[in-house]
Amino acid sequence: MSILVTGSAGFIGFHLAHRLLQEGIEVVGYDNVNDYYDPSLKEARLRILNDFDKFKFYRADLCDFATLQKVFSDQTIEKVVHLAAQAGVRYSLINPFAYQKSNLEGFLNIIELSKCAKVKNFIYASSSSVYGNNRHLPFSVQDNVDRPISLYAATKKSNELIAHVYAHLYQLPCTGLRFFTVYGPFGRPDMALFIFTKNILEGKPIDVYNFGQMKRDFTYIDDIVAGLRSAIDKPFPYEIFNLGNHRSENLMDFIHLIEEYSGRKAQINFRPIQPGDVPETYADISTATEKLGFVPRTQIREGIKLFLDWYFEYYHIKK
Repeated sequence: MSILVTGSAGFIGFHLAHRLLQEGIEVVGYDNVNDYYDPSLKEARLRILNDFDKFKFYRADLCDFATLQKVFSDQTIEKVVHLAAQAGVRYSLINPFAYQKSNLEGFLNIIELSKCAKVKNFIYASSSSVYGNNRHLPFSVQDNVDRPISLYAATKKSNELIAHVYAHLYQLPCTGLRFFTVYGPFGRPDMALFIFTKNILEGKPIDVYNFGQMKRDFTYIDDIVAGLRSAIDKPFPYEIFNLGNHRSENLMDFIHLIEEYSGRKAQINFRPIQPGDVPETYADISTATEKLGFVPRTQIREGIKLFLDWYFEYYHIKK
C-alpha cells in the first residue's frame, strides 16, 4: 500500500513525502517540475527523496489523465494527499489559464481517479486566500467564503466544492486544509521570506506592500506537516480545517528578524497594497486542534532562524 503525494517536488509536498519515507511508508510522488520558480530547487528536493528505496516518482502534469490513470493502475494507492497546484495570488493576475488547467482540470482528474480507486482518504490543499477580505478575525472555517478576491482563491474554493460533491455522491472521505503562509527550509522562492532574504543579502531593495501595514499568520513547515500527518490517519466524510500558527504577525517585525539573523539591513520600498491581496490573515485553529490534535509549536523567531540557517548553507553564503 502506498500514499500518493502530488506536488512532491514542491515545498510542502517534499517535506511531507520526506516525513512519510522516514517513517518507512511507501510514497508515490507526482509532479511536473515546472518552471514557475527555479526548477533546480525542485530537483534538489527530489534528489533527497530519491535516496529512499520506497519512493516512486512520476514526472508528469495533472492534466495528463492517461499518466494519472497509469499511476493508479500500476500502484496500490491507499490514500491521496493532493498538494500539486498552481500557487500564487499575484501570478493569477498574469497567467489565469495556468490556474484553470492545474487547479480545476487537474483537481477534477485526481479526485475522479481517487473515487474510482476507492482510496480510503483524500486530503487536499486549500488556502487561507479563500477568506478574501473577511473582516472577522481570526478566520474561522465557519465563516462565509463566497467572495474571493483573486482567481487563485476562487480555484481553491472550487476545489472545496468539488470535494463536497464527491464526498456526498460517492462517499469519498475528503479533508481540505487551508494553509496559512507556510515558510521554512526549501521554501518557495516566490514567497516573502525567500524574496526578502535574497534581496537583503544581495544588497537589493525589497518591496513592502500596503506601506508596511500587513499582518500574516506565518506557519512553519514542520507544523504544517504534523497537521497533514494527522489528517492522513484520521479520515472524515467531509471536513475543512485551518492550519495556521494562530498568531497574526506584523510584516515589519518579520523583516526585522531577518535583519537580526542575517546581520544585514533591509532597503525598503513601501508600496500600495496589490490587487487580490489582503491586509491581514489570522487562523482560528480550534476545529483542527479538536479533531486533528493540531497544535503548532514553532514561533516566528525560531522559524526564521531555521530558514536562514538553511539558506546560508544551501547557497554557500558566509555569515
